[in-house]
Amino acid sequence: MLFKLKSPHNVIAGGGFFEHYTELPIGLAWQAFGEKNGAPSLDAVRHRTAHLRRDRPQSSNYMIGCILLAEPFFWDERDWFRQPANWAPSIQRGKGYDLRTGIGRDLWRQVTDRLHGRIVAERKPEGWQDLPGGYSDPAPVRHRVGQGIFRSVVTDVYERQCAVTREKALPALDAAHIQPFSEVPENYVQNGMLLRSDVHRLFDAGYVTVTPDHHFEVSKHIHTDFDDGENYYKLHGKGLWVPARAEHRPRRENLEWHNENRYRG
Repeated sequence: MLFKLKSPHNVIAGGGFFEHYTELPIGLAWQAFGEKNGAPSLDAVRHRTAHLRRDRPQSSNYMIGCILLAEPFFWDERDWFRQPANWAPSIQRGKGYDLRTGIGRDLWRQVTDRLHGRIVAERKPEGWQDLPGGYSDPAPVRHRVGQGIFRSVVTDVYERQCAVTREKALPALDAAHIQPFSEVPENYVQNGMLLRSDVHRLFDAGYVTVTPDHHFEVSKHIHTDFDDGENYYKLHGKGLWVPARAEHRPRRENLEWHNENRYRG
């Protein structure tokens, strides 16, 4: 997706790679993304969304749509380029371009030149001819995503419920890393589970784990260390709720790592 500045600029000034769309309570969107929402505070987000909704700013935790972009980029003013010639001055929703032909291909060339540092600002010599080709067709690639996107995607693929307790109160749910980010500095769905916040903390501390065949286990150390744990022992041996699509389920190797390196047994 590209960022277009409004009149009087009417230029493309940057963009980002579409990763996910979700709807979140406005407070949770601020908690997940902070100033990446494009405003300095939650109150500012409320005022801006109220303007778009043609409404008064509200203190309620109403839902907002969130378009999540990975690896956003912003060019210096000297690298901005004009918006497409057929872009109407009125707001256009859902408009897109085929990147293989015509205006879309020119957009693709302009963007890839800037991303790859191949901008040639000076005029071409007289008689210069562009060689055909040189730009491959657009292809999907995996982009590095941040914690906010990771949290939102994991929340959605687990259908907004804890994988162990089936709790659905969204503010009480966390996107937990199976292998901590310090060990695997990437955010990807197969290294995540949606857990109630107390279960998440026990998981990180090694007092509970999930077996490679997706069963929840509780360590005896909860009792020996805290003289407690009755509510958690009731969950021992329970089957984990996992997403329907295999590519969203916890990766076996990550679960084995947690069992061997974190779980207290």
